[in-house]
Amino acid sequence: MLHGDFDITRRDPVEELVLANGLLLTPIAGDSAGGTYFLCGGQGEPERPVLYAGSEGSAVLMAASLAEAVELIVHFPYWHDLPFGFDADELEAEYRDDREDFDAVRAELIAVLGLSPLTLDDALRRLRAAVARYEPAFVPTCVTHDGGPYQHAFHHRQF
Repeated sequence: MLHGDFDITRRDPVEELVLANGLLLTPIAGDSAGGTYFLCGGQGEPERPVLYAGSEGSAVLMAASLAEAVELIVHFPYWHDLPFGFDADELEAEYRDDREDFDAVRAELIAVLGLSPLTLDDALRRLRAAVARYEPAFVPTCVTHDGGPYQHAFHHRQF
């Protein structure tokens, strides 16, 4: 398993998606659960937020940019669970139990990428800002079959 389950070699989405606002979706990574990370918009766009679409018909705008998404995933690879009120310390302990090298890998990635330490409060603030921009413009719809629009992954959770 890759750190944060962000696999740049798996860029084949489960379904072909389009955004309500018509912006191009470019798959940039996948995860082991079948979800896909997409850059929104084409090259040259002033902003290219990152949308995460799960394999079960839910999606969320999770970062304002690819750099912000990578920073969030490196620091908090369990970011998917943060909005659901799970304790970050418990999530981190569970993640660490699954990966003995978690602390070393995270420290190495932070150093190699030249990232500054990101606090949980900062991560949640950025995640909230991205999530707030999600609807209606960034709601993906499946075009490969009549799946309709995806549901908001965080179901308007207040976090």
